[in-house]
Amino acid sequence: MRKMLAAVSRVLAGAAQKPASRVLVASRNFANDATFEIKKCDLHRLEEGPPVTTVLTREDGLKYYRMMQTVRRMELKAHQLYKQKIIRGFCHLCDGQEACCVGLEAGINPTDHLITAYRAHGFTFTRGLSVREILAELTGRRGGCAKGKGGSMHMYAKNFYGGNGIVGAQVPLGAGIALACKYNGKDEVCLTLYGDGAANQGQIFEAYNMAALWKLPCIFICENNRYGMGTSVERAAASTDYYKRGDFIPGLRVDGMDILCVREATRFAAAYCRSGKGPILMELQTYRYHGHSMSDPGVSYRTREEIQEVRSKSDPIMLLKDRMVNSNLASVEELKEIDVEVRKEIEDAAQFATADPEPPLEELGYHIYSSDPPFEVRGANQWIKFKSVS
Repeated sequence: MRKMLAAVSRVLAGAAQKPASRVLVASRNFANDATFEIKKCDLHRLEEGPPVTTVLTREDGLKYYRMMQTVRRMELKAHQLYKQKIIRGFCHLCDGQEACCVGLEAGINPTDHLITAYRAHGFTFTRGLSVREILAELTGRRGGCAKGKGGSMHMYAKNFYGGNGIVGAQVPLGAGIALACKYNGKDEVCLTLYGDGAANQGQIFEAYNMAALWKLPCIFICENNRYGMGTSVERAAASTDYYKRGDFIPGLRVDGMDILCVREATRFAAAYCRSGKGPILMELQTYRYHGHSMSDPGVSYRTREEIQEVRSKSDPIMLLKDRMVNSNLASVEELKEIDVEVRKEIEDAAQFATADPEPPLEELGYHIYSSDPPFEVRGANQWIKFKSVS
């Protein structure tokens, strides 16, 4: 009897040590999945589009929520570090657009490819790099994903090709990656992203043309956040139907603030490309909360009321949270626990990113090639030499 009482006492003591919310979550029966209606996509040259209902499992919902919160908190931390002058140079934040990077990744395979412009932090994370590597790259430290030499616009991971600083220049490169997929006979696609500000460039239409001629497995994706730098789309484009810009290429316009819409549209587009039909175009209607870059306050060409309205009605994290709680896929307490864990992860990563050493000057010429023998690189004058090591 004494042993039994002692055992019960230990169990009760262990339960008392755990946060009440964890005990509550553990004892609650959640649904394994739920079906949701999603907004119908506008179509161009397509008889059928993505489904208007989709199933979200509890496991996927929690994963998407954690990923979107991580991107949001990471961007807010980057904003703080920039204000403290720990991050220097260009820095373009994507908070508000989390459903795009997380939803696109949810609709493709890890072996598929992705290339984007300079608002790339979220995609760098969803493609598999850690917050620590991303923030350390932003602060120019050796532990960064590009060894501290790339910064905000030049981050890379497996099957992720940046992060490109020249407006629109990544689109022909994306078509080239899709050509490599087809040439090598791989069942892979390339997601090629650009913003509404780049959508009027000639090189994009040239890439459309070649991709259509050669039936390349390329998904051209316009992230339309309504402003190219400080210019609204209505002032910059004679036609704001970006999903129709491919003309002879089929297209679809997607609610880019709803992760489930983005996921289903991406699955549809990827299946279209894998079937050998050629390229397809997606327009993601989204919104950024911060300015174009850290030098842009973001309120000289739009009102604070407009930003607040989007936050209160269309925030991608809020939309997913409401769906999950209302469908018994998760509880408010459980999601709050995730928030706390994410904040701690971001704080730990920020501490690393500020304490890690900067790369030494002698490594300036390193990593020019991936697998070549060492060679010398000339410096600012002929007497200065740097060694390049792969």
